[in-house]
Amino acid sequence: MTMKVWSELSVHRDSVDNNANTPFEFTEANMMRIAALIQNYPVGAQKAAVGACLDIVQRQMGWIPISAMHKVAEILSMPRMRVYEWVSFYTMNKRHFRGQFHIQVCTTTPCMLRGAEEILDAVEQSCCCCAGGLSADGMFGVDIVECQGACVNAPMFVVNDDYYKWKICCGATVWFDESVRPTAAAGARPAGRSHGNAYLSRFRKIAYPLLYQILNCEYC
Repeated sequence: MTMKVWSELSVHRDSVDNNANTPFEFTEANMMRIAALIQNYPVGAQKAAVGACLDIVQRQMGWIPISAMHKVAEILSMPRMRVYEWVSFYTMNKRHFRGQFHIQVCTTTPCMLRGAEEILDAVEQSCCCCAGGLSADGMFGVDIVECQGACVNAPMFVVNDDYYKWKICCGATVWFDESVRPTAAAGARPAGRSHGNAYLSRFRKIAYPLLYQILNCEYC
């Protein structure tokens, strides 16, 4: 099977729903968050909060229109071009609406060798859209990404902020159709095994004793 490839144009092109006149204003609560973030930096260095401000935009809107980039540049007193550069460089920034549930399937070598193609096929089939596309109801957006920083648990995919690993033997299509899609459609987070402190816990249990043994130190 040939792996599907999709990439987004890095240069902005105005569209009906994404141009300088697209309505955008931060909510009062988010403006308070931004004010608190700016306080973390010395006077004149508030532009260091650009990443956090753009994340707030994305959580408020679901994506980052160019009008919101202009707003962030205004608040942080920085050139608009610097905001454009940040948004277009980091793939975590969504410059187009990618659905209520954004599904990103990793296809880097470890995941590809362990069945990323099967997962991608299952996701596309269940969501009724190809990689780079959006489901007709706007519920799901599907993208291919390169490395999610969790190769030890390959194959991996992400639903919004949650990481999931998958055992290919269980049948990706069946699990996605019976668990992820209906749960998401009901407005809840899809069930599955997400990863947080489990990584650190596993590292401590496996790596610490080995490191102390190598260094000929007493492990405690």
